[in-house]
Amino acid sequence: MLATVADWLGAVFLVAGGLLALAAGIGVLRFPDVLDRMHAATKPQVLGVLLLLAGVALRLRTVADLGMVLLVAVFQLATAPVAAQMIGRAAYRAGRVNRDLLDVDELADR
Repeated sequence: MLATVADWLGAVFLVAGGLLALAAGIGVLRFPDVLDRMHAATKPQVLGVLLLLAGVALRLRTVADLGMVLLVAVFQLATAPVAAQMIGRAAYRAGRVNRDLLDVDELADR
């Protein structure tokens, strides 16, 4: 009984994670600005990957697999914000950011 509930919950997490990853991909294609695309590439994508990993963990349930899933989750949480920061800085320095849309421009020359 408990295994059946875990399997169904894992399936729900897999579908939800897949839909969030799909939404992130569509956002990257459809959003007009670099900063909007950067947001779409990080926020829903990371949550989607974490939901997928939770679904995989609920379906596999072995210690070795759970350790690997945990490592992937930690790596994803550590690298996605850094990648978004670097993409934002590179876009700003290349002049690809519409500065009129920024509330605070901390990188502007004083």
